[in-house]
Parts: sequence; C-alpha cells; structure tokens
Amino acid sequence: MKRLILILALLISGVATAQETKSVKITDGPYLQAVGENEFTVVWRTNQEAVAWVEIAPDDGTHFYNKERPRYFQTRFGRKVLGTLHTIRVTGLEPATTYRYRIISAAAFKGEKDRVRFTEKRGSDVYRRQPYSVTTLDRNKESISFAMVNDIHAKTAELETLLADASKRKYDFVCFNGDMTSRNNSQQEVFDLYLSSATRLFAKETPLYFVRGNHETRGAYATALPELFPSKTGMPYYSFRQGPAYFIVLDCGEDKPDSDMEYSGLACYDQYRTEQAEWLRSIVASEEYRTAPVKILFCHIPPETKGWHGAADIHQKFVPILNEAGLDLWLAGHIHKYRLTEAGENGCNFPVLCNPNVCRLDAEVTANGVDIKIFDVNSKLLHTYQLKK
Repeated sequence: MKRLILILALLISGVATAQETKSVKITDGPYLQAVGENEFTVVWRTNQEAVAWVEIAPDDGTHFYNKERPRYFQTRFGRKVLGTLHTIRVTGLEPATTYRYRIISAAAFKGEKDRVRFTEKRGSDVYRRQPYSVTTLDRNKESISFAMVNDIHAKTAELETLLADASKRKYDFVCFNGDMTSRNNSQQEVFDLYLSSATRLFAKETPLYFVRGNHETRGAYATALPELFPSKTGMPYYSFRQGPAYFIVLDCGEDKPDSDMEYSGLACYDQYRTEQAEWLRSIVASEEYRTAPVKILFCHIPPETKGWHGAADIHQKFVPILNEAGLDLWLAGHIHKYRLTEAGENGCNFPVLCNPNVCRLDAEVTANGVDIKIFDVNSKLLHTYQLKK
C-alpha cells in the first residue's frame, strides 16, 4: 500500500511539473480597443492561464529599458485576474499623445489551497524590435480618415484583401460594422475568421471599433462576444470624439420579432433598444456632442418604416431622437448593396448610407463635411459620396 501511495504521489507530481513547466505563449493579439483621449485598452490571449499586464513608455526617444515603466494589470475587485483572455485598460494619459507599449504574460501554476506560483514570463520583444505604439484621440485634428467594412460573413481572404494596406494608409481607426460572421460558435472561431487577420494587418497600432450586427447575436458564443470588444460604457453601444467628428455606435439587435422561432425564445431586443434609446438621449444632449462640427453614427441595420421588424423598431426608437439632434450621417450595412437615402427621405432628417457587403468604405472627415469612396476587393472604385456642411 505504501508503495502504491508513493507511485501515485510521483505520478501526480509529474503531472504538476509538466503543467508548471508548460511554456506560456501569446496565441492571439494584441489588438487595440476603446482608444479615447485619455485611455486605451489592449486585448490578447495566451495558451494557458496567466496574469498579464501592459507597460507603457512615452514616445521620447529613450529605450524602453531606460527605466522602470509603469504597469497596468487587469483586476477585478482588487484581485489580479488569472485567465487566458487578457483585457488591460490603460488610463490617465494625455490627449493627442503617442505612447509605446508592450504586453507581458506571467504563466501561473495553481498549487494547493489555490496558491499560485508564477513559472515564467513572456511578452512582446522590445529588445530587438520597436515596441507597439498607440496615439490617444485628438479632438483638435483638422481632418481624420477611417475605413469601414461590414457583412463579410466569414470571407476571411476577402477581408484580408480589403484591409491589406490598412497600416500604410494611416487610418485614424477601422470600423467593423456588423455581420463579420454568420454565427458566433466559439471564441476561437471569431479569432480564426477575422480578429487574427485584423491584428496582423493593423489592430496592434490602429484602433478597431466594433459594431454588433444582427448575425453577431447568433450562435453559442453570441452572449460572450462583447468580451472581445470592451468599450468605455461596458456595452456594445458607445461613443467617441476624434478630430472634428463625434461618433456614436448603436447596437441594432436582431432583425425579426423577438418571438421568431429562430431565436429559441431567448430574444429580448425590443426592450434592449428601448433602454439604448434612453442612453442615446443623454449622449445627444451632451455638450461634447452638440459642439462637434460633424456627427456620424454607425449602426449595422438602417432605419426603415416598412421593412422588417428590427429596422422598423430602430426607426421608431432612434430616429426621432436623432432628427432633433443634428445628426449628419448614418453609416449602415445589412442589405448587402449600396443604397443612399438622402436627408428628408424615409422620415430621416439626415442621409443614411449603406455600404455593400465585402467592400471597403474609406472616409475623409473635416469640419466642412465628409468625403466617401467605396471599393470592392479588386480595388475598383464603385461609389463616391460627398456630404457638405
């Protein structure tokens, strides 16, 4: 019996040692989220549980190892979070300022009584390579540019073609305006189909703003999906100011009635849109919104009066608020074709532009208006639109 106990103890010890010495790796990311005037958030994943942090340094020409750099941890109720998905918010920054950053993950091994031992640290290389950089938002910029794609529906190769030059184009940000996939079956699938591509092409240093589409509400991972796209409101709807433009992101919800059999009795989007409308009222009443020269809204589903239920509910609950708020432009997708509804049509005091599926919308914004060009995957210019202020 003693010999059996000894053998079991050795086996258990061997398993523990194997777990403890497993190499921690960054499997996905980092990518930028919720970049604001005084903050930004970095998200990445590791292959095993770890405590993670971000270190930042000013863009002042000093080497990253010049001195001890401040660390920002993911914490919850005063305790550092141990996990594989790492979401680190960096705060207290200056507007219109470039910072360098690196990410670190410390592999953790859980022993008896929930005691944790850290076995190794892995992070982005700032010895042989330049650190990643991020620039906080700047409301005083005279002009900005952004790209928008939507309704990709898991066409990863086409997405990569559309955004192949995103880093070179120096966009202020890139917007994913809904239906990047048809269903959200797992966290891994989301990375495989578009987030890993976004990270590789631009999102390490160019902010990615995510807009939930109706297909993002479907699948086993749908409820958890927003954890990959943190916002300053903690919700899939939020707002931000960059240059002359104030941007609002609305969450469209589903396109059919809540009772539709496709939703398996789980949908409650009518109430959700009503709650969101209250938030929208507070936003358009704010001085930051009212004083912005240009006001642009992202929402995947365009408002309709005679369309499907989701679009009609959006029109009923959001449009009256926006009609009184001086909105300049609503950018949508959903219908898989280009459509421009001019101001004064369809009960809207503002134009509504639907970007086609699997196309890239490039926008230049100044205080005088918005200049839009839409390209297909072959870089062919399909449509242009100018909004004059």
